[in-house]
Amino acid sequence: MQLTGIHHLTAISANASANHAFYVGVLGMRLVKRTVNQDDVSAYHLFYGDGAASPGSDITFFEWPVAPERRGTHAIVRTALRVAGEDTVRWWAERFAAQGVRHEAPVLRDGRLTLDFEDPEGQRLALIDDGGAGDAHPWDRSTVPAERQIRGLGPITASVPALEPTERVLTAVLGMRKVRSYPGRANGQEVHVFEMGEGGPAAEYHLAVEPGLADARQGAGAVHHVAFRTPDRAQYEAWVARLRDLRIPSSGPVDRYYFESLYFREPGGILFEIATDGPGFAVDEPAESLGEKLALPPFLEGRRALIERGLKPL
Repeated sequence: MQLTGIHHLTAISANASANHAFYVGVLGMRLVKRTVNQDDVSAYHLFYGDGAASPGSDITFFEWPVAPERRGTHAIVRTALRVAGEDTVRWWAERFAAQGVRHEAPVLRDGRLTLDFEDPEGQRLALIDDGGAGDAHPWDRSTVPAERQIRGLGPITASVPALEPTERVLTAVLGMRKVRSYPGRANGQEVHVFEMGEGGPAAEYHLAVEPGLADARQGAGAVHHVAFRTPDRAQYEAWVARLRDLRIPSSGPVDRYYFESLYFREPGGILFEIATDGPGFAVDEPAESLGEKLALPPFLEGRRALIERGLKPL
């Protein structure tokens, strides 16, 4: 029983239309599922991924009319997206400059060329060179050439005030391996790297220890939770049993229709999810037309008319 990598990351937007314009139009990602928050059907839940809607490629957003986040610790503070080659990272820097995207100069960080940038609501992101390893699934209708497209999620970086409580959960509960550390962006803090499965940038969780920061407050531009991959239902059920046996409070099994989920909060205050790779987003619409219409799981289909009236067009 082992987690295999990052499954998805879910963040918060206060403007779904502008969010869609940025992630599809500027970043060239595919809207692979246009649905709603199953616990709050007044809110869009938008999933952006690669051309095949692969597990591990999705950055997703809840649309809530909230104020901007207050940055601080006890929060995920940067989401990396993988691209292939240092020349591609530099290509993106030129694209961002031309399109007025807030970004910094590419730097070598943790051995990888990294380009930090923000979306229009201040969501902190980065593009990293993953060396081109593994499969790629470009989208043929992207605004970005196939060889420059985002390949999937990279390392997720969180800020915590103390290392040890979260480290114990990552290693002793979730089975991650602590493999190295590197200097952080500011304040002289170290960032500690934990890896899952076969490792590599698609299977890393980074912890920045920042005891001097105030607590973050979620809002637009913040991250809501991060999800880790488990390959099948048998291993998912084993994770449910493991958290129960360790007496770690959790949501218990949650069927999200497109995958199955298990939520719990680690000691640093960050919400974790364990999610299955399947059945995937093509379970209720053709793969070639994913994201083009509002998709609802069967248990919400009877409320479609009411739900659609409460959503603004993208």
